[in-house]
Amino acid sequence: MLECALAAGAAWFVATDIVGHERPFFAPIAAVVALGVGINGRLRRAAELVAGVTVGVGVGDLLIARIGSGPWQIALVVVLAMSLAVLLDGGPVITAQAGSSAVLVATLMPPGGGAGTGRMLDAAVGGLMGVAAMALIPVHPVSRPQRDAAGILSATSEVLARCADGLHEQNAKCISEALATARGLQSQIDKLRSDLISGREISRVSPMYWRQRDRLRQFESIADPIDNVVRNVRVLARRSLSVVRNDEVLDPRLIHVVEELGKATDFVRLMVLAPPDGEPTQADAARELRRVANLAKLELVEVSGLSAHVVLAQVRSTIVDLLQVAGLSRISALATLPQ
Repeated sequence: MLECALAAGAAWFVATDIVGHERPFFAPIAAVVALGVGINGRLRRAAELVAGVTVGVGVGDLLIARIGSGPWQIALVVVLAMSLAVLLDGGPVITAQAGSSAVLVATLMPPGGGAGTGRMLDAAVGGLMGVAAMALIPVHPVSRPQRDAAGILSATSEVLARCADGLHEQNAKCISEALATARGLQSQIDKLRSDLISGREISRVSPMYWRQRDRLRQFESIADPIDNVVRNVRVLARRSLSVVRNDEVLDPRLIHVVEELGKATDFVRLMVLAPPDGEPTQADAARELRRVANLAKLELVEVSGLSAHVVLAQVRSTIVDLLQVAGLSRISALATLPQ
């Protein structure tokens, strides 16, 4: 909101005192639309805004000067301007701005006059001021993805701990609640990916955060493994629920492995939150995960049914994904598992 406020004021100042427009009402509007309340897709919004205004004014100016203004003329220029915008891009901002700009030309702006050109220039000024505000008052590009990733891992650790408790106690309700938590993590994963996109934009336009690009790339590289961790734990929780409901019995050592995996997942969370030179390091997290991997042996399910095999398989898959979060390649992560 602070960025929007400063960008709107700056857009009005530039449009009036530098460009020389008497009442450039659209410049501050464009700045606010370009930034929005959310931090995602701002560069794209700014570009769509300017493009949409240009298309709408161009189509409206071209047609209204020849066919006049009226109900059917407005309908025609709006559908043509929006259709052209969809063909060019299809984004919501460019399409809406093309339609609204065409309406303004058809109703308020004199065809062939300078009002349409002025609106295009105001849109450009507002969009540029929005980008400038994003560069000068930026959100840290890494802090949001870092918190997102840590939050997902914290919840996943809790799911594993509750599954282990439920298996120990044969408590279906406990595991069912854990499964519900795991299923609810998809929105947090989507937010992680969205914040990574925003962080990439900020690191491009803000000189003070250019040095954060390598750190941001590290978080981009772990987004897929974290997503896979959640998916595997979701399957593990669902199968654990089947174990309890079907009165199956798992080897207590396998339940212990699930519990230890939960603790290791929380250790990875601490690694994600650590500063670049802080502790625990990726090597520390990998060491902890290897310890758990050594426990996940086939002998835990040699005399068990399908559910036990599925639980063990998901434990092993989760370890592989967490090792990738800790910086290992998939091949190296697979090599840590007992044969």
